[in-house]
Amino acid sequence: MVMATIVLLGSTASFASCAANDDNSIEKISQPTIDRIQKRGTILIGTTGDYRPLSFREDDGHYWGFGIEMAGEIAKRLGVEVQFVPTSWPTLSADVLAEPQTFDLAIGGITITDARRETMLMSEGYLANGKTILCRASEADRYQSLADINKPEVRVMVNPGGLNEKFANENLTSATIIVHPKNEEIPSLIAEGEADVMITEITEAPYYTQADSRLAAPLLNKPFTHGEIGVLMRKGQDDLLELVNDVIRKMKIDGSLRQLHEKYGLVYTY
Repeated sequence: MVMATIVLLGSTASFASCAANDDNSIEKISQPTIDRIQKRGTILIGTTGDYRPLSFREDDGHYWGFGIEMAGEIAKRLGVEVQFVPTSWPTLSADVLAEPQTFDLAIGGITITDARRETMLMSEGYLANGKTILCRASEADRYQSLADINKPEVRVMVNPGGLNEKFANENLTSATIIVHPKNEEIPSLIAEGEADVMITEITEAPYYTQADSRLAAPLLNKPFTHGEIGVLMRKGQDDLLELVNDVIRKMKIDGSLRQLHEKYGLVYTY
């Protein structure tokens, strides 16, 4: 897997700045957000960095993942560099809406929901997702439905503040819910027996089952929910939203989005 070398605020990112050519430029009618970003020369992108294979930050500061490459495509269209700004699932919405503005947009495993669209802007979907589980491979036959998980003796581990925790609290009222602060640590904790089940997404589960033979995703092809992942930003940035949507549409048409799915072992549904 290729890693993108990105440094946090105040440092230079490795996505090379390249001027947008005439074919890729957005018609200049009213684009205050785009003008501001291009004048700055850098697009500030919020990402959690804890969600393999969509957005992950290594200990040395390098970011890699599906969402990270999507960020690079957006920056390329703008003709600017990328600067990643850390955010977290509990603070994501607050960070998007913060004053002064923390970043221009957020990317990496963010599900499109009506609740988010009420207060923020979300792009068109570029990746299908849905809730599923990780468990120990030795117990895969034990969990074949939501009812099999929703029992007091089943310890379900989730990360705080996101839709995984919300789903568990709403649908697993009889199970024992354990909240662990670091999403990327939960699969290993499941494998080691610290909990029995992890609530996760169909985008994340295959990575961990391939990386750790102790884990299984028995309901991968029968997700509990169906949705899409998109780019999140504050309201009033309609020009930036249109540019992002245009990048997504063109990637669907030219086949590059399918190639990105294949690179990260994700199911292409468009």
